Amino acid sequence: MRFKMLAVCGLVAGLSVATAQGPKEIKVPIKTSTGEDAGTATFKTAKKGVKVKIDLKNVPFGPHGVHIHQNASCEGPDFKSAGGHFNPDGKKHGFDNPMGHHNGDLPQNVSVGEDHTGSATFLVTTISLDPAAPNSLFASGGTSIVVHEKADDMKTDPSGNSGNRIACGVIKN
Repeated sequence: MRFKMLAVCGLVAGLSVATAQGPKEIKVPIKTSTGEDAGTATFKTAKKGVKVKIDLKNVPFGPHGVHIHQNASCEGPDFKSAGGHFNPDGKKHGFDNPMGHHNGDLPQNVSVGEDHTGSATFLVTTISLDPAAPNSLFASGGTSIVVHEKADDMKTDPSGNSGNRIACGVIKN
């Protein structure tokens, strides 16, 4: 009986460790300021970081900066409730930082075609889906993914000169 109890306790402890690592994948709906579907962002744990797949729709033609912001809030019409960029490492935005890319936010642009759709996939090594990690997307109750009206110029600190926020999705565990 004692052996069975130890085995059950070991199994429960093993489960709690697996749960602490967070989800392997999360899919986040993205909405415009009017509540229209603007696509999805899928975050998947990778060997070194998180693989992020962005699928946009109903978004204006052209390139759009996509960033992770520090608050799990997407209140329209301006999405200012998302706060500033998620930057757990406190790095400068753009190519001036030693790593040659952005700070802790999502460092890319997504091109949207004339059909108002676009997609891109990136590997982001500065974030995690592990809720216990300091660079977790779930830190302090979560974060958000924000689509901006213009392309990120990859150098201007802190926003990349990417303009207003036109779509947003809440990232929560």
